[in-house]
Amino acid sequence: MIKKTANQFEEVIAYCRDIFEVKQKDYGTAWRILRLSSLTDQIYIKANRIRSIQVKDKQLVDEGIIPEFVGIVNYSVMALIQLDLGVAESADMKAEDAIELYAKKLGEARDLMFSKNHDYDEAWRNMRVSSFTDIILMKLLRIKQIEDNQGQTLVSEGLDANYHDIINYSLFALIKLIVEKEDV
Repeated sequence: MIKKTANQFEEVIAYCRDIFEVKQKDYGTAWRILRLSSLTDQIYIKANRIRSIQVKDKQLVDEGIIPEFVGIVNYSVMALIQLDLGVAESADMKAEDAIELYAKKLGEARDLMFSKNHDYDEAWRNMRVSSFTDIILMKLLRIKQIEDNQGQTLVSEGLDANYHDIINYSLFALIKLIVEKEDV
């Protein structure tokens, strides 16, 4: 089962990375000017839209939830990069460098997923996509609280751990929606 998970994970990572790479060609690295709170809010908008579509079972904009989960992955990776590098005043990075950092951050998320997946024994496979959405929204509320506390926590995980978890829950959802084609 672990090999199956690894293959599926790599498949959806490649899907997200391809979109990230194309957007670097379209927009460059304009995202480098975004403060962490702006990235958090962008992720929140996407997660909230997914939940809205799931609850209403109807959408008026002709873009489904798969692109929103991809956006959550990609904005979360950008947030991790911003955590390391800080905010820039301009698009100060070459697209190739952004893609290299993207791969590094997704690799960290993948490694974390394998460690947790071992301990949790593939429990995510029995979860619903709607649960992933709710957990992502909860983690975003936690991130907002940590941001409001200037990054300080007393006993809780920090920002990076929450962004890593958001990436992994989004990738689990994408596996179910793209690879396994689960009905929402």
